[in-house]
Amino acid sequence: MITVKDLSFVPFISKEEIAEKIAELGEKIQTNYANQEPLFIGVLNGAFLFAADLLRACGDMPCEIFFVKLSSYEGTSSTGKVISVIGVKPEIVKDRAVIILEDIVDTGKTMSDFMKTIASYQPKSMALVTLFHKPDALQHEVKIDHIGFSIPDKFIVGYGLDYDGFGRNLADVYQLAD
Repeated sequence: MITVKDLSFVPFISKEEIAEKIAELGEKIQTNYANQEPLFIGVLNGAFLFAADLLRACGDMPCEIFFVKLSSYEGTSSTGKVISVIGVKPEIVKDRAVIILEDIVDTGKTMSDFMKTIASYQPKSMALVTLFHKPDALQHEVKIDHIGFSIPDKFIVGYGLDYDGFGRNLADVYQLAD
């Protein structure tokens, strides 16, 4: 058990399991986007580690990456409001194969809103890849093309995910203790 700020967490998914899953996702993306030059859009702050590792897992596939900063969390709960801190310019997306990289999809509010915005910029195609998905928490329709792990509706930290800014640096993922 570990403590992050004032909460206790138990081990949930090891760094080895994460690395194996990201390698699988990288192979799928290389196959799906052969002979294309996709634009990856990483969602900060949580997806920064996932984005870096996934791009390396895509081998020498020609691609670009751009980051956006979106937020809908305060503490361990979603606020229900999506705040775009750093945005995407339409000319970067237009006529491109876009792959959005998200750390976790739970209620789906953030991705539902963000994907509508990206679609309005007229990409050639758009896909969503998330490392974690909480199907029991989903409240908004979101098409997820690739999921690393489907997990229970419990709060997690580590591997980029945080609790009020803390815990992102943990190599493994931990789940809130009961």
